[in-house]
Amino acid sequence: MSKKYPITISSWTLGDQCTFDERVKSAKEAGYEGIGLRAETYVDALNEGLHDEDILAILEKYDMKVTEVEYIVQWAEEHRSYEQKYKEQICFHMCELFGVEHINCGLMENYSVEYTAQKLKELCQRAGKYIIGVEPMPYSGLPNLDKAYKVVKESGCDNAMLILDTWHWVRADQPYDILTKEIGEKVVSIQINDAYERPYAASVLRDESMHDRLAPGTGAKDTVGFVKMIKEAGVSPRAVGVEVISDAIVAKGLKEAASLTYDNTVKVLKEAWPELLED
Repeated sequence: MSKKYPITISSWTLGDQCTFDERVKSAKEAGYEGIGLRAETYVDALNEGLHDEDILAILEKYDMKVTEVEYIVQWAEEHRSYEQKYKEQICFHMCELFGVEHINCGLMENYSVEYTAQKLKELCQRAGKYIIGVEPMPYSGLPNLDKAYKVVKESGCDNAMLILDTWHWVRADQPYDILTKEIGEKVVSIQINDAYERPYAASVLRDESMHDRLAPGTGAKDTVGFVKMIKEAGVSPRAVGVEVISDAIVAKGLKEAASLTYDNTVKVLKEAWPELLED
């Protein structure tokens, strides 16, 4: 596997009911090179009684790394809660602790491009050396590539970039020919998965996103085509996240969830971008 483009099991793929050791162990045994952590799953590890040095020791025991940090939200609000301010600071700390250079961010609230770009600029200034990767999601304030890229570009920040996810891409009904090389330069990482042919109703689309995704290449939405698009746009992803948020898959247990998602990811990458699997 490639250490340059680590195949990463995103935090939600293993749910939030496991210990940190169980999370790392199951990911390693399945073949993953890295794990993703949300601020919440990092705090869960602390709540187990672990300290930062204990968390690092567990990673070292399994020869694993944290390669994806998530998830700053509500960053465009004029009056942000202390919870969100603390969460942002936790994400910065996680990047420093684990040596991760980018943070996945979302925005549910819908504002103009101009206003959102200004708030993104402020977030990027707070982030300093870390990259802020904003993720377009069809039910969010950044519903598609077009608006997300406009916001990133108008922010004028070198550390403002994009994160592209298969599920969000196909549920926004976006074709695979709109990701230009120019836009591709602003993509910091990707997340892959798959979806059923028919989406949930628009009013509950987020429920599908948070409970009913499919492993890469096992649905109706051409994960191979998505990955080929990323490759052809010249993207060099800091991480290839596998974000399969699925109640049914998690219910199979950690070992099965990790193996199922990893094995199908490898099948997709062998067809679409075999270079990612090389040392």
